Amino acid sequence: MTLAHQQARIPAAEQVAVRVVDSDVHPVPRRGELLEYIPEPYRTSYFRSHRVGDTILYDAPDYAHAYAMRVDSFPENGEFPGSDPDLAFRQLILDAGSDIAILEPTVKAARLPEATQALATGVNHWLANHWLDSHNNWHTRWRGSICAAIDDPVGAVREIEHWAGHEYMSQILIKAEPRPAWGDPKYDPIWAAATKHDLVVSCHLARGAFETMPMTPVGFPSYNHDFMVTYSLLAANQIMSLIFDGVFDRFPSLRIVFVEHAFTWILPLMWRMDAIYEARKSFTGIRRKPSEYVKEHIKFTTQPLDYPEDKTELTRAFEWMECEKILLFSSDYPHWTFDDPSWLAKHLPTYARERVMFRNGIETYHLPETVPVLQGQRRVF
Repeated sequence: MTLAHQQARIPAAEQVAVRVVDSDVHPVPRRGELLEYIPEPYRTSYFRSHRVGDTILYDAPDYAHAYAMRVDSFPENGEFPGSDPDLAFRQLILDAGSDIAILEPTVKAARLPEATQALATGVNHWLANHWLDSHNNWHTRWRGSICAAIDDPVGAVREIEHWAGHEYMSQILIKAEPRPAWGDPKYDPIWAAATKHDLVVSCHLARGAFETMPMTPVGFPSYNHDFMVTYSLLAANQIMSLIFDGVFDRFPSLRIVFVEHAFTWILPLMWRMDAIYEARKSFTGIRRKPSEYVKEHIKFTTQPLDYPEDKTELTRAFEWMECEKILLFSSDYPHWTFDDPSWLAKHLPTYARERVMFRNGIETYHLPETVPVLQGQRRVF
């Protein structure tokens, strides 16, 4: 970022075409910054007895070294990676070449759904005031998420209605862990609010506490690497519930994005669901083949990319799953698993590159096709 940008923070009049939409970027509150936004009574009765904004439930091979973050993403003031909008802007937008980034804050699930929703409410106000404001979003590259506790449908709808008209709120962000599965009618008010405002619903993997953590059919996993695989299984079960419980038939314009749940598993899942549908079509009650619902209503982010030793295997999987219809580029900044957009673009089939890197993102989040020019920005395309 140039000195002129730091001082004036005025977007350029000249526009440039959007060529990278990053659908997974993680902003983090500075220490003590979030608490004031959490509404009462939960601010005092619940969260003042819990540390908020300065802990992380995460693990990775280099966790002891850099808390599973990019080592260069720690701000000089000692705060946590993702807490400095200017540093994120420089590393992600200027240096890496992302044009628009979808911000996905973490909302840790509490045992009380109402408390989770109170935290989500606080996060939404914090995000609007510290990232999407005119000072930090002067370049108009940040887009926010309306965080909603899906296990508190009344509170979630209230939050969606409050933020749906915000210029830079581009999606609704939920978690997949709460029970029952998404096909249950209790969640219909959330789907109705999403379709009413034409907002995509994104689901990011999460870590809660006790029974709010993801559980397999045989109980809780033992290790972190178990959990990382479990997230894909969790997403698969939610997809089956959405389809076979008729959610997409009840809400034909509903759109869902699974963030960081991987995606290569969707191909065999579509095959299996279609086979069951053909065998038991009259018993399912749904109107189309399950794979057709997936390709029309569901998208996945590219990170984490399951990369086999033989790249041709990945290329074939991309082709068979029609990746140009269902994938969105994501970097996962500032985590250690960060995927540079230039690196990812090289691993995509040529015919799918533009769809995955930016066109699907523009359509999914209703983004502009051009943004103000930034001096010194790297261009991926």
